[in-house]
Amino acid sequence: MKVLVLNSGSSSIKYQLFRTADWEAIAFGLVARIGEPKGELKLNWREQDGPLQSRQDALPIPTHEAGIDHIVAGLRTSGALAGFSELAAIGHRVVHGGEHFQRPTIVDDRVVEAIREVVPLAPLHNPGHLSGIEVARRLFPTVPSVAVFDTAFHQSMPPTAYRYAIPEHLYTQHRVRRYGFHGTSHLYVAKRAAAFLGKELAGCNLITLHLGNGASATAIRAGRSLDTSMGLTPLEGLVMGTRCGDIDPALHFFLSTNLGLDTAALDDLFNRRSGLLGICGVNDMREIERLAAAGDERAKLAIGITTHRLKKYIGAFYAELGKVDAIVFTGGIGENSAGIRRGACQGLERLGIRLDEAANAARGQSGERCISTTQSEVGVLVIPTNEELEIARQALAAVGR
Repeated sequence: MKVLVLNSGSSSIKYQLFRTADWEAIAFGLVARIGEPKGELKLNWREQDGPLQSRQDALPIPTHEAGIDHIVAGLRTSGALAGFSELAAIGHRVVHGGEHFQRPTIVDDRVVEAIREVVPLAPLHNPGHLSGIEVARRLFPTVPSVAVFDTAFHQSMPPTAYRYAIPEHLYTQHRVRRYGFHGTSHLYVAKRAAAFLGKELAGCNLITLHLGNGASATAIRAGRSLDTSMGLTPLEGLVMGTRCGDIDPALHFFLSTNLGLDTAALDDLFNRRSGLLGICGVNDMREIERLAAAGDERAKLAIGITTHRLKKYIGAFYAELGKVDAIVFTGGIGENSAGIRRGACQGLERLGIRLDEAANAARGQSGERCISTTQSEVGVLVIPTNEELEIARQALAAVGR
């Protein structure tokens, strides 16, 4: 059997096809520029475990339905998918499930409406997800669609962690609270970290750091999310590529009063023109580290603010957990930047966190690895994330196959 994973955005669809016997991704690709005069189709596949093959086309893709039609046609002509009967499930990434969903859920009309209800909480993401779900249900009526929510893992947070100190009616009537995101990634690397440590997930306390263009930290107690850095939206928390992370909420009023910025301008400023980009004009950490090494002071400041914020969250979550088995770095920056890992852990020796400088700095290393010393009381791990694989596994489990 096989599981197709779809990540539908407003104008793109990322996809992977997994073989459940060994969870190999036998095909993956992207449909981009949906609705534009010239769309993009990318397909990569393997034939009988042979070398990776690729195909790329440019043609109009007016709708999500046309995009998924092209995906299916490409999978079938490549031989990756013989027919719909091979599909055990279709897993859909959904950014926001509000308080409705605490686990992967087979999609029916009720689930679609519940996802639609929380569109105001994720206006840039959930409409695209809904388009992909609705098209998949029409095209594959006999194949169960399963929604896997970025927010679901964090539904185990207690009210002391997820409530804001604002009037009660804003929570009870409008569900204003902290939800957290990147939950699928945090759960995947937590499972892998537990296995790496030779423990059951339920016996692990972890601090997981998903660091990429979007970034978040999660405190995990006994395998469940206790607290996380993102809030009502993905804007709260760590410094990100173009998002500011934590700021004084009164900054909104200051900028509105003194610069005349309206809500649309503030949203654009904090979500798209802040973070690393706002500090030094670049949002790619690889380029920032190159500039910093060449003496660029703004690049050095961007790195310093990033690691300062990371260290604050590590310390805060350590205090919440009381005992930590490991700190886990993942995501494009977490997996590849020795400098960011070093800066985040530097000075935390009194907490039992001791980085092995040689292991951390070793070039050409990939895969799951430990970068703490043998004397470190807290493990420091690098675990590559694989959200699509976690979605596929959760989708299969949801349909009981």
